[in-house]
Formats: sequence, C-alpha cells, structure tokens
Amino acid sequence: MTTRRTLLGALGAAPALTILPAAAQDATFPNRPIRILLAFAPGGGTDLIARTVASAMQGVLGQPVVVENRPGAGGNIATEAAATARPDGYTILMGNHGPMSVNVSLFRNMRIDPERALEPIGLVADAPLVVVVGPKSRAQNLRQLLDEVRAANGQATYGSASNGSASHLAAALMLQMAGLRAEHVPFRGAGPALTDVVAGHLDFMITTLPSVVGLIQGGQVRPLAVTGEGRIAVLPEVPPVADTVPGYKATAWYGLLVPRGTPADVQAKLYGALREALANPEVIRRLRDEGAEPSSMDGKAFAELIRWERERWATVIRQANITVD
Repeated sequence: MTTRRTLLGALGAAPALTILPAAAQDATFPNRPIRILLAFAPGGGTDLIARTVASAMQGVLGQPVVVENRPGAGGNIATEAAATARPDGYTILMGNHGPMSVNVSLFRNMRIDPERALEPIGLVADAPLVVVVGPKSRAQNLRQLLDEVRAANGQATYGSASNGSASHLAAALMLQMAGLRAEHVPFRGAGPALTDVVAGHLDFMITTLPSVVGLIQGGQVRPLAVTGEGRIAVLPEVPPVADTVPGYKATAWYGLLVPRGTPADVQAKLYGALREALANPEVIRRLRDEGAEPSSMDGKAFAELIRWERERWATVIRQANITVD
C-alpha cells in the first residue's frame, strides 16, 4: 500500500514537475540564440542596419542575435514567417513600412494581416529618401524641378525601384501634394533606374540614400531635397521637400516586431535591449552613415505609426492607381 501511494504521489506530481522547466526558461529569457528575420537580401543598407542593431543587442542580451535574410514578395515572405513563428521572443521581424503599412493596399491575397498578427517592440530608425536629378538637368533646386514637371504637362518621367516601392510612393505623394502629374517608369531595383537618371532618360527619381550616395559623391547625380522633416547629417546642405511642398514627409522606417502572444516580460526585455543598443555611439554613427536616424519610439507609439502610415498610403495608392503584378 505504501509503495502504491508513493507511486501515485509521484505520478500526480509529474505535471507540476514538467511545468517548472518552462517557467524557468521564461524567467531566464533568453537562454538560446535569437533570430531577426529581414525581408531584404544581404549586403544592402537595410541589411547593414539590421546587423548593426543585432550585434549591439547581442551584447546586451548575452545570446547570439542572428539576422536571417528572407527577401521576396515585397516583404510578405519574411513577415508571414515571423507572424506564424512560436511567440516566445526567439523570432523577431525587422519590419519596414512596405509589408507593415503598404502591402495591404497593394496585394490582393495576403495570407496574414501584419497589424493583427504581430506586436511592435519599438522603432529602430527612420530614413529619409533623396530627390535626385541627372547632370544634364537644369534644375538646381526642387522648386525648379517641379516647375519643369508642371511645364511638361504630364510628359515628365520619374523612375523607381519597382511598382509600389518606397521610391515610387514617395514620388507619387510629392506629385499629388504639388498638384502635378508625371509618368512613372518602374525598374527592377534602384540601380537600373539610377542609370537612366544619370543618362538623362528620366527627369528625376526619389531613392534611398545608400543606393545613391556613391553617385552623389561622384557628381553623377545632383540631390535636390530629402524627404524627411529636416536636413540630415550626411547631406547637410540639402533641404527637405517640405520647404517647397509644405507638410510633405515620406521616410523608410524600420522596427522590431514579434508574433502576437509573445509574453509581456519578454517584449519588455527585448525593448530594453533595443534601447540600450540604440544608445551605443558606434550604432548611432553607423546608422547615420546610412542616412538613418535612430529612434526612441516604443511599441505603443510604433503601432500608432503603422496604423497612420497604413491609412495615408492607402489613399496615395488609390489616387495614383498603383498596382503590382
């Protein structure tokens, strides 16, 4: 009888014993490597930003933080992979404005709603784009360029990295706010589009700083304006578009998100590590070298930004009749 009671007592205690390791694992988060999914190929500006932040967070968290590149489908592949991952804090998405706020208005058959499937941890950085013209252009400032576009009466051309890309939307918004029309010419990437800007086949382009900084330094394109609210350290002499088109702002932003249901204490630890990483002077320098400004925005404010961007780009896309293949 004693042996039977002892055995039953041990069996009855077994479920409680199986819970303890999981509780201990949560209490010691993280105790194994963390991955950051990125919707861009290796080697670009966004990849550098992600790896810079990951390396700094790794030093804070005491575990490897590995960037995993999953480009494709306008960022939807990486976004879906993050949204369907286990909500334990070990899978993070480096989300940007495209898949988080734009794609819901561009893609008809998205399998997830990022706003519902993911929870924002905090904004990493905000990066303005640059309005550039080729060396043959007579425009020396943005007002002169817009006057030329107006005089062309819809025949002026501008390039972009692709339909629905940040460069496309930023230009479409500027034209809408200025009350102008121009012909959009999409390319497969910023590089080929910039080649046509340099050659004089396109009147202008709005593009990310990393894609064009070498051409600016070499005098092959001329920067007329940046798309953020103010000037940036890398191009201190270049004014914002808003000086000519009041109220204009269109930036590429990057932030960390986790699958919905990730425990609040895990989210808090990740946000704390992000804040500490973004306070690192070397991280600040490297982000600013890429034309990005480190952010202090927390998860709540980041969620509001995503929602606001979603609404504004839906309007731009509808008015410009932008579609993707």
